[in-house]
Amino acid sequence: MSFRLPRAAELRSPAILPPHGLDGLDPAFSRIVTARDAHGSYDWHLLDNADRLAELGVTPVGTILCVHGNPTWSYLWRSLVSRATDAAAHGGEAWRVIAVDQLDMGFSERTGVRRPLEQRVRDLGVLTGTLELDGPVFTLGHDWGGVVSLGWAVDHPDLLAGVMMLNTAVHQPESDRIPAPLRLALQPALLGNATVATPAFLETTLALAHPPLPASIKAGYRAPYLGASRRGGIGGFVADIPVDERHESFAELTRISSGVAQLTVPALMLWGPRDPIFSDKYLDDLIDRLPHADVHRFEGAGHLVAEDVDYAGAVLTWLADGIRSSSPDQAAPAEETERPPLWHYLDEMRDSDETVAVDMVPPTGDAPRVVSWKLMSRRVRQLAAGLTAVGVKKGDRVSLLIPPSADLIAVLYACIRIGAIVVVADAGLGLTGMTRAVRGACPDHVIGAAPGLSAARALGWPGQKISTAGYPAAVRRALGVSHSLAEVIALGADERMPEPPAPGDTAAILFTSGSTGPAKGVVYTHAQLSAVRDALSAQYGVGVGTGLVAGFAPFALLGPALGARSVTPDMDVTSPKTLTATAVAAAVAAVDATVVFLSPAAVANVVATADDLTEEDGVALAGVERFLSAGAPVSESLLSAISGLMPNATAHTPYGMTEGLLMTDITLEGIRDAATEAGAGGVCVGSPTGVTRVRIAPLDDVGRATEDLTDEPNVTGEIVVSAPHVEDHYDRLWLTHRASRRGGVPGERWHRTGDIGHLDSTGRLWVEGRMPHVIATANGVITPVAPEQAIERLHEVARAGVVGVGPDGNRQVVAVVETVPPARRVSLASPGLADAIRGVVDVPIAAALVVPRLPTDIRHNSKINRSALSDWAAGILAGGRMTKP
Repeated sequence: MSFRLPRAAELRSPAILPPHGLDGLDPAFSRIVTARDAHGSYDWHLLDNADRLAELGVTPVGTILCVHGNPTWSYLWRSLVSRATDAAAHGGEAWRVIAVDQLDMGFSERTGVRRPLEQRVRDLGVLTGTLELDGPVFTLGHDWGGVVSLGWAVDHPDLLAGVMMLNTAVHQPESDRIPAPLRLALQPALLGNATVATPAFLETTLALAHPPLPASIKAGYRAPYLGASRRGGIGGFVADIPVDERHESFAELTRISSGVAQLTVPALMLWGPRDPIFSDKYLDDLIDRLPHADVHRFEGAGHLVAEDVDYAGAVLTWLADGIRSSSPDQAAPAEETERPPLWHYLDEMRDSDETVAVDMVPPTGDAPRVVSWKLMSRRVRQLAAGLTAVGVKKGDRVSLLIPPSADLIAVLYACIRIGAIVVVADAGLGLTGMTRAVRGACPDHVIGAAPGLSAARALGWPGQKISTAGYPAAVRRALGVSHSLAEVIALGADERMPEPPAPGDTAAILFTSGSTGPAKGVVYTHAQLSAVRDALSAQYGVGVGTGLVAGFAPFALLGPALGARSVTPDMDVTSPKTLTATAVAAAVAAVDATVVFLSPAAVANVVATADDLTEEDGVALAGVERFLSAGAPVSESLLSAISGLMPNATAHTPYGMTEGLLMTDITLEGIRDAATEAGAGGVCVGSPTGVTRVRIAPLDDVGRATEDLTDEPNVTGEIVVSAPHVEDHYDRLWLTHRASRRGGVPGERWHRTGDIGHLDSTGRLWVEGRMPHVIATANGVITPVAPEQAIERLHEVARAGVVGVGPDGNRQVVAVVETVPPARRVSLASPGLADAIRGVVDVPIAAALVVPRLPTDIRHNSKINRSALSDWAAGILAGGRMTKP
């Protein structure tokens, strides 16, 4: 493809920054540098804080070399230049930041000649030579500036200390077309008009910010490109995209991508997944080349990630941390690596005809399907061998879109056995949430039933597709299916096993419920999953021969690892409220269950449908010895009601989260004892399990958790836990992982839960809410659960939410209640109700509002969405309409 840059004598000199300045850019950082090579000399415009650092009398610890892409310029890096300089001025590490305007771009010289990728990499080398840079140098690039900066990195190993990148790519898969916006811009009929003659390409790029850019920032990006004669470099960059191997820059891109894979220096990738150009598949490719990199995906950010989020803070934090691009935590203690693997009992009991699993709703729709240990063990080995034959290998990510069933159990254990990484995103996240989760995990393979595969095809989820059932050729093509499980089993008939994974290898990525923001991928190693199994076994006596009813998928999947026979009751797993009492009784009878685990939402409907139980159902339920419910607070009345259906069972409500499934435990009797402690505040979730330690990070005056940890009683703060079964890290969320590990004991794995609470004098843990719901008032910090509980004891109140409105440090407390009977409309509480509310709490209530229904979070209908409620209440009290929250 030919493209000619405009030649004009007046462009041989760089333009000058507008005298009135640009929003956020200190002109003192702007300078012109003339760089000469064998072919001539050119004037470069840079942002450079070297002079300011010299004025401060500090010596830089290193240099950050920033390279913009197309159609931006060094303005992209203005916040990093300023932040790094401010940090040095206040005693922090002093980093020299050099942000270049590539030739023909920004305020650098218009050369009038084509500058393909190879030339641009050389150009940057000539400039850094002119600047006489010495090490250590960290490169930072975005868009095609990422490629150029990585090319420089590959060519300067003597200076290179690390590489950092925002959305970019170093490889275009042959099987994939280049992104649609670039295909359009490359059309010969459009290239010149879209990129040079008009500012269309520039304006389209500026429109990719989330949220939209202010007018003043857009003006900053437009400043060097105000006429067609100044936009030639934009067109030249687009024309230089190597669409195939015939392109002149293809060989250089291949050289750089190969060189990147050989880099061993620390690496950081900060990514905006809402990028229509550099999507997550390019991130996945970069991670494959730099597997040691620290990665953070900013959910909601896009192509202009430098404008969407605080990338500068992340960069400086990473550098200040000592640049640890390695395993997120210290090596696991020896006892964690010596646990039997999850498939231990599948090998031990491979000749047993005893039942391991029952499908209450088998795929065929027939009677419940009973699966023996012998059949399950054989299926797991056949699937493991067959999956290996179709290209699934150790370290590959496999997304499972299979409803709870024997098929799901067999596929999961087969993947675990060969060392593939299982990706589990709960269908309860909804289609949007699951799409976000699956794309973020970037699986290499997807194994699913028809509904999951249909969604995967329609929404462009990545990965080879394998179906649980066989389909006609036309359906297979429509779904993109390469193999069925039956075909995989046939290919694995020899049951030839690959080498098993090591205990420290990654085993699974389990996505959180999404109830406190976008679902996060929680990474577990094989040793950590084995520790989860061992913790459950020790706490509840679940082992060989135990019958387990699991209305919560992770427990059903752990059944074979525990040596138990398990069943998921007849229900819609995406809607726990569909579970009935008779379905629970049928499941208990199917496996002669002694342990039942249900979610709180499911428990409510089981109690509500108890009148449908037969005498035979009652006999089955009387055999249950332990009943568990967790995932949201469970009221004493609800736990008492379900206990009435299982009269011989001890009722437990464990406290945990996806990051640590079992942290503390309390029985119904323990809840009743705790209820007698007036003024304790919060929900008592019991004592730590045998292998768990619980500490509190006290809150400061504005409600932030401090670094120190304590086990002193009656100190309110963030709950921090440690156990062998706490997760390894968050997938591609380096900043989130870093925050979750803040404080603690060096060399130990401590996790900040985001919950607020305190320990009492006996060591029991009380939960008082979530960290974002702390109310920092002028008179101190208030947590919401205790006042909510007090208000709910009023006979005219069904549920209450206590939130803060106003600025941090001076927030006002607002109570929002559902009444008995329910109100028809939103209103201020009557004077009598408002007085009653104020009379039962010891916090100042600025306003009391009545609503027909309180907003709940995405997944747990029993959890009030206090963040949404706070925003709504602020709008109402500011004079907004009395609409429902």
